[in-house]
Amino acid sequence: MTMASLPKPIEALQKVSNTFTTFFESSISGGVILLLCTACAMVWANSPYAQSYGELWEYRVSIGIGQFGLSKTLHHWINDGLMAVFFFMVGLEIKRELLVGELSSLKKAMLPIVAAIGGMIGPALIYTAFNAGTPAVSGWGIPMATDIAFALGVLALLGDRIPVILKVFLAALAIVDDMGAVLVIAIFYTSELALPALLLGGAIFILLLLANKMNLRSPIVYFVLGVGLWFCFLKSGVHATVAGVLLATTIPVTTKINKRKFLAEAKSAINELEDDQSTKSENELIHTVAALSEDAQSPLHRFEHALQPYVAFFIMPVFAVANAGVALQSGIISSMFSPVSLGIIAGLIIGKQTGIVLFTWLAVQAGIAALPDMMSWKMIYGVSWLCAIGFTMALFIAGLAFDDEAALNTAKIAILIASSIAGIVGLVLLRRSSKKRLE
Repeated sequence: MTMASLPKPIEALQKVSNTFTTFFESSISGGVILLLCTACAMVWANSPYAQSYGELWEYRVSIGIGQFGLSKTLHHWINDGLMAVFFFMVGLEIKRELLVGELSSLKKAMLPIVAAIGGMIGPALIYTAFNAGTPAVSGWGIPMATDIAFALGVLALLGDRIPVILKVFLAALAIVDDMGAVLVIAIFYTSELALPALLLGGAIFILLLLANKMNLRSPIVYFVLGVGLWFCFLKSGVHATVAGVLLATTIPVTTKINKRKFLAEAKSAINELEDDQSTKSENELIHTVAALSEDAQSPLHRFEHALQPYVAFFIMPVFAVANAGVALQSGIISSMFSPVSLGIIAGLIIGKQTGIVLFTWLAVQAGIAALPDMMSWKMIYGVSWLCAIGFTMALFIAGLAFDDEAALNTAKIAILIASSIAGIVGLVLLRRSSKKRLE
């Protein structure tokens, strides 16, 4: 049976399934590379060449001319620059889900939204309980974050054993979680504000909104204004990565031509291409089809599709190498029993699963959300463990929360331990629940 002969509901489900299959396959590859980069960073930081590891990321790189330039360490360029692109990608995903995805209607969105809220509140409360009254309480945002790439990558290992709706639920939950993380960074991990730079950034953001309103579709317009927005936020005191999310909200989501016009004009060009008597050259007709294909895609889709491999296979691995290297010194074992470490591990492992399951159950009992037919509570519980994989986002927030190197290293080790445990346990639980589903 071909796709064309399938009933419409089944055809729609098949399209969703194919989309998610492609996405999860890339998640597995990206997850494997992240693990390898993390291992390399740990080995490098504890090898005879450990000094070169620290020196590399402290190397200063200058860009600009004269007074109009920036001079930052390589580590800052990665965390403030490359990660802004990562957050731009996150922003595109959030906007897509809000407009046309699983968060586009309140009915569909309530279950993952409520679950994500519980998954943020629970870890923050547990961490705060361990560190209340100490300077380390500033790290309360660390265990709130879920690493969407790792979580989806682990889930993808189960393949067809898991219903598509569970994968959609996890993706939507993780995206809402990302929205929460962005707000936390913007509001609570912002240094003193430089008002002139912030006002200029606001003016550039208004220009971006006008470009969207005028349906300007040139990537160059958004790139130039986006770089300006990033620079202003970098100088304003608000973390520069927030500029990436704001830029994403201005990218047009509409297509230049609709499906009907695309099919009609593309068929006409292809028919001419097959006609040996056509007055147009083959290259001209092929170019016409290519241009029509571009016009039939929204700029948001084109940006997201173009950036995905660079984010998954370059930006995130580079971030992991630059941030995951921790020297395992003699006192590292005792530091694992410190309030910071216990707060992060308990926050991720206990807080995530408790918050997600409890809030989901309350939402279903209150009637504000419904559990889909293909999903069981055991699956929800397994997913709650996968959401405890903090890694990329948790490491990023840890770098913002702690200036003290010892506290930061303790946090990094705790994140890696908790994320490893969560990934393994979540995989085992979901494998067991999927076996029972297949029996």
